[in-house]
Amino acid sequence: MLNLQQVSVWRDAAQILFDIDLNVNAGEIVCLLGPNGAGKSTLMNAVAGRFMQKKGTIELDGANITTLRADQLVRRGLALSPEGRQVFAPLSVYENLTLGAYARPRKERAAVQQDLDWVLDLFPKLAERSQQLAGTLSGGEQQMLAIGRALMSHPRVLLLDEPSLGLAPKIVSEIFSTLKQLGEKGITILLAEQNAHMAFSIAQRGYILSEGHIIKTGNTADLAKDPSVQQAYLGI
Repeated sequence: MLNLQQVSVWRDAAQILFDIDLNVNAGEIVCLLGPNGAGKSTLMNAVAGRFMQKKGTIELDGANITTLRADQLVRRGLALSPEGRQVFAPLSVYENLTLGAYARPRKERAAVQQDLDWVLDLFPKLAERSQQLAGTLSGGEQQMLAIGRALMSHPRVLLLDEPSLGLAPKIVSEIFSTLKQLGEKGITILLAEQNAHMAFSIAQRGYILSEGHIIKTGNTADLAKDPSVQQAYLGI
């Protein structure tokens, strides 16, 4: 579904990613692990069409999307829930969610309403706070809103950048339980995370990113047994 071949990315004169090869199959959850500064968010933003200098090839369902803009990618079925949530603070929860469907055609109004009902059912706290301003939500509620907003575009591939960042363990467990449900519904997910325990609990495969390079890849069960991964990410 998503395929990166020899992707390198620069910010100004600084190269951040080096010859990245990565793929995510349809219906699969794949995690991308790495410390701060490894390049995880740069990779996610590059895939999502945010303006960066890059070379290599990015494909979505076999089509080359390397040079497409973010809005074009949303229309093709790729959505990003960004690091830091980036909700529209002055707008209500309801308005944030409906903005997530901005790229969908008018003929899908009924389907958009169905997806809104589904997202509010998926995140009951958002239903309780539908008229509350997004900027007044807790960090966990804002993260739920960011994921829900991305889901409102009806994506085939969902990019999640650090969904556990800065959240209490109980909220992280709730969010990852929901992500597992999404995977069971067949939504393809690429998950960038530092919390390896939670990422490994829902992902089938993983990539380890360090200083802009993929240094390990494999099934999460095998990665969890790797001594270097245990020491660096699992505290074993």
